[in-house]
Amino acid sequence: MKIELHEITVRDLTNGYIDNPEDGSVVGFGGKLNIRPPYQREFVYNDSQRQAVIDTITKNFPLNVMYWVENEDGTYELLDGQQRTMSICEFLSGNFIVDWNGTLKSGINLTPDELQKFKDYQLMGY
Repeated sequence: MKIELHEITVRDLTNGYIDNPEDGSVVGFGGKLNIRPPYQREFVYNDSQRQAVIDTITKNFPLNVMYWVENEDGTYELLDGQQRTMSICEFLSGNFIVDWNGTLKSGINLTPDELQKFKDYQLMGY
């Protein structure tokens, strides 16, 4: 087994994000990342924890490392980091509103500069 550290932008992580309530599947990274594999629990972060994830990114502080597993077919499963990943994806898709410097915002009403900075944030993962 080879373990390598990689950087991935929020833009790449959230590319192709789909949360399908019918079958419980959640994917991102252009459809190549299974965010909720069968062994993962359901989403459990409360709003203040989700807010903390978004605050960490907006302040350009380091977010905890995430762990992905590469499958034989070149796709990935999220081993650790589902709550952080879902918080980011739900924010950008407009399903979660945060206090952004005193203004309530979601990813769909960020200014172009705010959105670019947020999407350019570098996540670390193994």
